[in-house]
Amino acid sequence: MSDVAAVESLVKKHQELKDEIAKVIVGQEKVIEQILLSIYTGGHSLLIGVPGLAKTLMVNTIAQTLGLDFKRIQFTPDLMPSDILGSEVLDQNRNFKFIKGPVFANIILADEINRTPPKTQAALLEAMQEKAVTIAGEQHKLAMPYFVLATQNPIEQEGTYPLPEAQLDRFMFAIELKYPSIEEEIQVVKTTTTDEHPELNSLFNAEEIVAVQHLVRRIPVPDNVIDYTVNLVNKTRPGMPNTSDFINTYVDWGAGPRASQNLVLGAKAHAAIHGKFSPDIEDVQAVAMGILRHRILKNYKAEAEGISEEKIILELL
Repeated sequence: MSDVAAVESLVKKHQELKDEIAKVIVGQEKVIEQILLSIYTGGHSLLIGVPGLAKTLMVNTIAQTLGLDFKRIQFTPDLMPSDILGSEVLDQNRNFKFIKGPVFANIILADEINRTPPKTQAALLEAMQEKAVTIAGEQHKLAMPYFVLATQNPIEQEGTYPLPEAQLDRFMFAIELKYPSIEEEIQVVKTTTTDEHPELNSLFNAEEIVAVQHLVRRIPVPDNVIDYTVNLVNKTRPGMPNTSDFINTYVDWGAGPRASQNLVLGAKAHAAIHGKFSPDIEDVQAVAMGILRHRILKNYKAEAEGISEEKIILELL
């Protein structure tokens, strides 16, 4: 299949996938699209939202429709790295045998990742970045494709361990879930309080998703789009020659080079699902909010004046 035909096939399958997910998840189209974009590009996502917005159900539903192996890890203050990575145990012949932990799956839902200490948060770092786990000096490769979708509750900060910037940077998207509209909530209540359970069809498999990831990377990007992307990220950094007074006043730290890479990859995937064979500046702008939101560190002055990360990003676009 040529790349042109593959893009056209992806447009059709992406729409079918959204229709299949909509059997279970009401609304949240933008959230679902960003999760799928991160999957098509091989990135990880951080879902930020209050309890009860169907974060776990959403990830489980997406895993089923993609035909992928799914594991959920509930992060708690007493969770140890071996609880998620696995450990070596003695078998009946008194030989050490490695028992795989829940991190060995295609899609990992790291539920409430900010509730576990840094030691356990860091255990996910190698898995996220290297797609491998090292136990007792031996490296174990993870099956492809591999995604970590972590959730964070923004309300309660007592007894939590905020993710350090280095780990936040490894998430391609920070996706904010909002409350549903009244119409959507009525639909949610109607569909979740009956005895009916919709049947979900798997529209992809692991090999097909890996093929989509390679297809997205092969999409050509014009030089002007790359120039725009790098300049956009550069403008988030205070103290640089082309930084505006607004950024210098309200931002402590800007986005790093990983933001530029993710913006280009996200723009490629966004173009592909809309039937375009090359991304333009509008595709970069369409994914900018989710990719830059967690990479901009605002200062106390922005906090005091109620200026959000979203306002800062909109000022740049």
